[in-house]
Amino acid sequence: MADVLKAISPVDGRVYVERPLATPPQVDAALAAARRGQTVWRRVPVAARAARCARFVDAFVARTAEIAEEISWQMGRPVSQSPGEVRGLAERSRYMIAIAEEALADIAVGEKPNFTRFIRREPLGVVLTIAPWNYPYLTAVNSVVPAILAGNAVILRHSAQTPLCAERFAQAFAEAGLPPGVFQALHCSHAEVARMIAGAGIDHVAFTGSVEAGRAIQGAAARRFISVGLELGGKDPAYVRPDADLAHAVAGLVDGAFFNSGQSCCGIERIYVHAAVYDAFVAAYVDLVRQYRLGNPLDPAVTLGPVVRTSAADLVRAHTADAMARGARALVDPTTFAADAPGTPYLAPQVLVDVDHSMRVMTEESFGPVVGIMKVRDDEEAVTLMNDSAYGLTASVWTADADAAIALGERVETGTWFMNRCDYLDPALAWTGVKDSGRGCTLSRVGYETLTRPKSFHLRTRLAGP
Repeated sequence: MADVLKAISPVDGRVYVERPLATPPQVDAALAAARRGQTVWRRVPVAARAARCARFVDAFVARTAEIAEEISWQMGRPVSQSPGEVRGLAERSRYMIAIAEEALADIAVGEKPNFTRFIRREPLGVVLTIAPWNYPYLTAVNSVVPAILAGNAVILRHSAQTPLCAERFAQAFAEAGLPPGVFQALHCSHAEVARMIAGAGIDHVAFTGSVEAGRAIQGAAARRFISVGLELGGKDPAYVRPDADLAHAVAGLVDGAFFNSGQSCCGIERIYVHAAVYDAFVAAYVDLVRQYRLGNPLDPAVTLGPVVRTSAADLVRAHTADAMARGARALVDPTTFAADAPGTPYLAPQVLVDVDHSMRVMTEESFGPVVGIMKVRDDEEAVTLMNDSAYGLTASVWTADADAAIALGERVETGTWFMNRCDYLDPALAWTGVKDSGRGCTLSRVGYETLTRPKSFHLRTRLAGP
């Protein structure tokens, strides 16, 4: 009997989805179908590919209500917030569709007598996208739609926590009229994923997940000359300067730390505040955090749902306990949140002060509703502490001085540098990380470069002669 995937809902602990895992022959058949489909798809003009992808977006958006409820059941986000992920998928897709023809056009290299020369961007072949549960559509779409626009075939292997998300992609692409094999969703084991990557059927891997899993992906690809894109999370910092608009900074950084129960790769996990505004910032910050309503995410009034599973909640609790044992103070009383219960994924938001970098909550990825706030003397100390991390996905500064923001951003080791905002992805900009946050790039014009290979055409059009 085939192994079965069982997705346990954090809402009530029941099995929400069951699916058989693909067998090795089924995986091999999918790879073969992808290769056949891609040989046809690559010859389709970019404008026609874009039209199919636009139809995909329309088909997807038409099911917003159903998709939003499924997100809440599968990973716990409040149903009042889940439709935003559908909007985000549409925004990113439409941007990449809009720039596709220009971004994928031949590159002219200048005139030379008797020669025609240009560089063409050719698709890589078959792209394997491995997507996580925390933003199940936004993380996947970053590679899926651009890869298809670039002429590749795509196999999507989604997290076992969110299997319906892969099926929704497949449904919308089928309605868009994509040729057979060009997009496929597979539910398969880690062993089958490793076998696919190590074999000859995959030409590029786009992975979003943990550092440990990223190393396993890189290891599986190590003996093959294929490209691997890795987005591996972060411990994203924010710095509040004394000239910041405090009300704006508080609102942005509370949302940045606690939206999606803190389960965001680019969410705010540590905040450094200039001593001149520290007390006022902390007081306002805690007041706003206390306004969250924790509970069943299917209740429209709830603004904070459970984390994805009890083990994830226990990690956050352990980080909090470690910090408090080392002298930190917790400013939010969890008993004021009726739904908070040890041994469950329902976890109250927490703000810690008197923190330092000896504490796990300031150095390790917590990936939950907790944030540490640390007082700093000046810009120099803030930059030093922001860079004191194994990660580098995003970072932000909150200030009225754009020149200072640029100067600080040039020194902070990060893939994206924000001023007066955070926890956001602009599809016009390259999405990338440094250090243990990964390698490669998705979205923007630059993102197409990772999904194509350059091929030079050097044509001598007139032979020399008498």
